Amino acid sequence: MTRRAVVRGIGHYLPDRIVPNSEFEKTLDTSDEWIKTRSGIERRHFAAEGQTTSDLAIHAAKAALAMARIAPNDIDAIVLATSTSDLTFPSTATMVQHAIGNTTGYAFDIQAVCAGFVYAMSTANALITSGQANTVMVIGAETFSKILDWTDRATCVLFGDGAGALILSAEDGDGSTADRGILSVDLNSDGRYRDMLYVDGGVSTQTTGVVRMEGRELFRHAVEKLAQTADTALHKVGLTADDVAWVVPHQANIRIIQATAKKLGVGMDRVVVTVQDHGNTSAASIPLALSVGVANGQIKRGDLVVTEAIGGGLAWGSVVLRW
Repeated sequence: MTRRAVVRGIGHYLPDRIVPNSEFEKTLDTSDEWIKTRSGIERRHFAAEGQTTSDLAIHAAKAALAMARIAPNDIDAIVLATSTSDLTFPSTATMVQHAIGNTTGYAFDIQAVCAGFVYAMSTANALITSGQANTVMVIGAETFSKILDWTDRATCVLFGDGAGALILSAEDGDGSTADRGILSVDLNSDGRYRDMLYVDGGVSTQTTGVVRMEGRELFRHAVEKLAQTADTALHKVGLTADDVAWVVPHQANIRIIQATAKKLGVGMDRVVVTVQDHGNTSAASIPLALSVGVANGQIKRGDLVVTEAIGGGLAWGSVVLRW
């Protein structure tokens, strides 16, 4: 028997404020058509004034608990991926833990920017397969609207706010790729490319900073590295792109999504796409897309799903799981 981390429930939350592309036309030299052509984004959600990353994460966590039909204290650990935490410390995860009424588990944050949820899933999988936890809640939550330069049309039109939560529980499988749960993980990073995507501030400089990006270079690296990591994760368990029911990619840019799918040899009819409605929500991107895919009836029990993401660092990786 093989101990697997199997999906038990999922949920997401988006702030009430919807911002269409046309809103940026008032202050920037841009247009709805320009944004859609270059990114595929049509609208995104922005947090309200005073609404924090933990607020969004709490809503998503409660939705996942409701779907899983378990009590808060059934959760052994909460792993939360974010680059926009409420405070320097304590972790946003502990704020979620308190809000949902979990008093018996432990909680911590992970920071790998847009790849954060993949890293968090990998950590949850390790906790479960090693026996350190039986049930883990994995959350991706961001309020990127708090760190945008509203004069930079190359970045401020791309990002949005949101949260998604996934609950994984231990189940025994027979060790084959027919098992439900996480089957393989591939993680990577390379600090040489730090300047391609970063925030020009932080605690040590006593500034908040804003997002800076080298779009063209990042695009090239994204397509190459996303296809590579997905292929590597599949190869680890003897699977190929032909076995995949759904690719659920980081929702950064429709052109990256399309180019990566083509490189993998997967048709767009097998790719969950939400970038048009959410923009780039960084660590929240994949759990949002997974939750929407389930809600829309695309992702079903037994489907082989590949998630892949790349973000600042550069950090990138993928997870292969059977839903």
